Amino acid sequence: MTSTQVSHQVMWNRLISVVEEQAQALVRTAFSTSVREAGDLSAGVYDAEGRMLAQAVTGTPGHVNAMADAVGHFIARIGRGNIHAGDVYITNDPWEGTGHLHDITVVSPSFHKGAFVGFFACTAHVVDIGGRGFGADANSVYEEGIYIPIMKFADRGTVDRTLIHILRGNVREPDQLVGDIHALATCNEIGQRRLSDMMGEFGLTDLIGIAAYILDNSRRATLERIAALPRAEARAEMRIDGYSSPIDLRVHVRVHEDHIACDFAGTSGPDPKGINVPMVYTKAYACYALKCAIAGDIPNNAASLEPFRITAPQGTIVNALHPAPVALRHIIGHMIPDVVFGALDQILPGTVPAEGAGCLCNFQVSLRPGPNAPQGARRAEVLTFNSGGGGARPDHDGLNATAFPSGVMTMPVEATEHTGPVIIWRKELRPDSGGTGQRRGGLGQYMEVGARAGHEFDISAMFDRLHHPARGRQGGGDGAPTTVTREDGTAMRGKGRQFVPAGGRVHLAFPGGGGYGPASARAPALVEQDLARGYVTPEAAMRDYGLDAAQVARILDAVKKGTA
Repeated sequence: MTSTQVSHQVMWNRLISVVEEQAQALVRTAFSTSVREAGDLSAGVYDAEGRMLAQAVTGTPGHVNAMADAVGHFIARIGRGNIHAGDVYITNDPWEGTGHLHDITVVSPSFHKGAFVGFFACTAHVVDIGGRGFGADANSVYEEGIYIPIMKFADRGTVDRTLIHILRGNVREPDQLVGDIHALATCNEIGQRRLSDMMGEFGLTDLIGIAAYILDNSRRATLERIAALPRAEARAEMRIDGYSSPIDLRVHVRVHEDHIACDFAGTSGPDPKGINVPMVYTKAYACYALKCAIAGDIPNNAASLEPFRITAPQGTIVNALHPAPVALRHIIGHMIPDVVFGALDQILPGTVPAEGAGCLCNFQVSLRPGPNAPQGARRAEVLTFNSGGGGARPDHDGLNATAFPSGVMTMPVEATEHTGPVIIWRKELRPDSGGTGQRRGGLGQYMEVGARAGHEFDISAMFDRLHHPARGRQGGGDGAPTTVTREDGTAMRGKGRQFVPAGGRVHLAFPGGGGYGPASARAPALVEQDLARGYVTPEAAMRDYGLDAAQVARILDAVKKGTA
């Protein structure tokens, strides 16, 4: 490796550090719990042509892979002749941003010693953007909140106060929204300062050289991985709940010498309700699945993503056109990796995991004073992020209560209860929810949700896997399905806004991941360990894994004595 190559590698690593600091600044300064506690964000640096050079480790594939294409839209809409130092650009356009109105993308041009050198961009999910609120109930995107076209939030350092007034007048939590926008702009500014420091340290006047090094090496490394694969093709399909009728996801994956084609022809058409997916989000998660399986250790940038070619017919639920409602595009989008893995399992056996919970188990609670409410009762919008179990992997059990593919964190109960008069009465792992197998599926969770005295609420359910649980792979068992009920056992819908009176509670059981391989092949020591940890019940240990009553009694006695 030459000295120039060494310098370029050091600069590449530095850029990754710069965007990670950019992301962490957003986590520290954001107002919304979705950013502060769950890390539902992305951050990246781009060259002057709008090509992503590096992304932060903190963030979600749906944001960062969608944002990889977004800067090009900003350049086209703003115009190269209208880019100035001190500018900040903004949008929440679902088709030119990251898929729904609740994601705000902010792009800032970067200057070094007065010369334009590139861009910083970041995205964050905001709790409220007006309209019906975060949920699946809208009939068009116009009902889902206020739309911000690509425009200037700040022009040469001066914030557009008219835009601020319009936004404040159209949302339920104006301080929170405006605070988040300023946090997004500030984190870009921090990235810009660190980039300028780096360029000064290495004597750079532009990013042309380092951009070429990053993109050329990433493209070559990705193409080498693809070239080593068998020239093969496979189809897979998966049925999921949908809103009021099932959705079929179908994919055809074909490995070419210099790219992988992934086509979703045959997938169900759009839904009348807000679970439709703009193509940008479908592309983000399909690319993520392919990259995880084939080139997971190659840094994410424009060149390492380019060889993955994603297509879907217009008017399918994974290529929904304006003005389709798209607020819960993640409900379908997070399932895309599992159906892609279904095809890859036929091409690269022993590589991909079983199906998992897929989409996040989120819900939003809209609280308000009920009849005879005490003094001090108040309105609040509380969004909480939760996860089911991950699918078992060929060599490892599935991860418990872990968000895959989104990668966001589960919100702590304390942080959730701090944001409004909501009470989380129960939150714990769900035994026996992971699919049986040589490798057990990850466990889901139990949750019980209510409100403080005198408050009634609407819960916007955003769940799937009620009727179509995660399937096991290679002989593994299916994960447990989602259940949603009232405190008296009355079933509730998996999606949509539903009223809960004062004193009422909602009981939730989130899904488990599928198992991998036959349960008969699971090592007895692992079954005993699962029983000791409470991951499986005694009944399941005997029924599914063949332990006898004496073994179960011995393990439970050791747990009781604290010697297990």
